[in-house]
Amino acid sequence: MFRLKPDYEMSKARYAAFWERGIVDRPPINIVLPVEKPKKLPEKSYASHEERWLDIEFRTERMAAQLANREYLADALPVAWPNMGPEIYSAWCGCGYFFGETTAWSRPCIDDWERDAGCAVFCADHPLFIKTLEFTKLLLEYGRGNFIVGLTDFHSGGDHLAALRDPERLALDLIDRPDEVKAKLKSSQQEYFAVYDVFYNMLHKAGMPITSWTALVHDGKFYIPSNDFSCMISREMFEEFFLPGIAEECRFYERSIYHLDGPGALRHLDSILQINELDAVQWVPGAGNEGYARWVWVYQKIQRAGKALELRITLDELPLVFETLEPEGVWFSHIKGISDRYTANEVIKRITAWK
Repeated sequence: MFRLKPDYEMSKARYAAFWERGIVDRPPINIVLPVEKPKKLPEKSYASHEERWLDIEFRTERMAAQLANREYLADALPVAWPNMGPEIYSAWCGCGYFFGETTAWSRPCIDDWERDAGCAVFCADHPLFIKTLEFTKLLLEYGRGNFIVGLTDFHSGGDHLAALRDPERLALDLIDRPDEVKAKLKSSQQEYFAVYDVFYNMLHKAGMPITSWTALVHDGKFYIPSNDFSCMISREMFEEFFLPGIAEECRFYERSIYHLDGPGALRHLDSILQINELDAVQWVPGAGNEGYARWVWVYQKIQRAGKALELRITLDELPLVFETLEPEGVWFSHIKGISDRYTANEVIKRITAWK
């Protein structure tokens, strides 16, 4: 189906089992290595970061070349997705938007709730929305028969509202303007579902599985709900304002993995695990907090709740993983320390023998 992943169907079966907290022959494993003779990547200079970000023709050409310079061992997938920065959905809804070297950021557009909230809505004519559509179409042309094309990075829900309003001001609004916050969360969620469907339908009609910046796959609706803003608030406020919307989002998808980012978000883990429709959890401890042993209890709690999980570990942490977790519903998204095919094959054997 994909030239860069000729064994895709076998990997697809392993991911399908992962979603069900089961196993075909072993848990899915991502191992990516460079090809023996990589081709030189195209280069181009720009007058500004914005000019570089918006040159989707060159970005697509370079992405295709980068993917072709890698080997996708075990269950690693060749995925290209139209990255326009993490708050691009909020830009389509009225936020100012600025491109940096490696990321982009937004400027809030709700200064006064009465005056501005009704204007902070999705605009199908926004130049950056049109550009993202064009980017997706271009990737689909390059990807057809070669690689997988994914969805862009949507930040909906609480993170979207934090972008519209400003995180610190939103935190105060939870106390001072709760009705306005809840009303905007509800209306923006329906806007988001309609926007998601636009891109989902594009990929689905092109025969693509659904994926994004987290390279899991599903043939139906899949995404990665999140709420990084939740690090700023209590569990009680999280459950009152944001948990219902996250649960609704999980019901909207067929498959979902929650992005739990940083120790400050761990207070919400129990709340997240209560969502019946949520399939899996992606725990990201953050820079300076790495180490599987430190977070064994988090992964065990996720498994006890009947959810699947993503693991990013080092090679020497494998024995502890085998001792402390069950293989069903585990996805090894990255194992640091694999630099050659021999080591990769040995790791695959070790994980296959894990019972």
